[in-house]
Amino acid sequence: MTNSIETRRKAVVLLSGGLDSTTTLAVAQSEDYELYALTFNYGQRHEVEIEAARRVAGRYGVAEHVVAQIDLRVFGGSALTSDTPVPKDRAVEEMGEGIPVTYVPARNTIFLSFALAWAEVLRSSDIFIGVNALDYSGYPDCRPEYVEAYERMANLATKAGVEGGQRLKIHTPLLQLSKAEIIERGLELGVDYGLTITCYDPSPPGEACGHCDACLLRLKGFAENGIADPAPYR
Repeated sequence: MTNSIETRRKAVVLLSGGLDSTTTLAVAQSEDYELYALTFNYGQRHEVEIEAARRVAGRYGVAEHVVAQIDLRVFGGSALTSDTPVPKDRAVEEMGEGIPVTYVPARNTIFLSFALAWAEVLRSSDIFIGVNALDYSGYPDCRPEYVEAYERMANLATKAGVEGGQRLKIHTPLLQLSKAEIIERGLELGVDYGLTITCYDPSPPGEACGHCDACLLRLKGFAENGIADPAPYR
């Protein structure tokens, strides 16, 4: 029997509005967590993903959806937070060579720190993040050793952790899945991927470019599942 909302475990889920984070939200829901979605407007060029996150949060009836305002454009250092061109039409093999210009310095560390603060306020011991170490563009803050190290740090850095009242767990349900396997898992959970956007360089109305690394990996994943991507492309 499903617990009432008052007794269900609370989970903070990082929700970008993309394919991976939406699948992660669906996984957390399937595990009967009360969902608290956290989205960031961090100065990214693809702000249409914030609207996608709102659509997804509404679809899943989250208990609360916070859109935190931070501006990483003050530092730049990434094609997503500056005017540096987004790479297009790269081969999958090329994507795996080095850290791409779409890497945002310290992004997951910043995002997890906000999630940690909210989890402590909510008295939640669970954070979900959709990082992936396989079909991804070599980001250093998507590796399992990074997540493990952050979790250890988090349990040293909070009042709840020090007093023993809360042992934080960072859940990474997609970590060792290929993009095709992530999509397969999401479809099993009834995810509507038409609500999501993954593109690094979408049009103002929210159409994906179909040529950046994120689009190419996404399209490859849908093709390997034998179905068309329901997201709009220009």
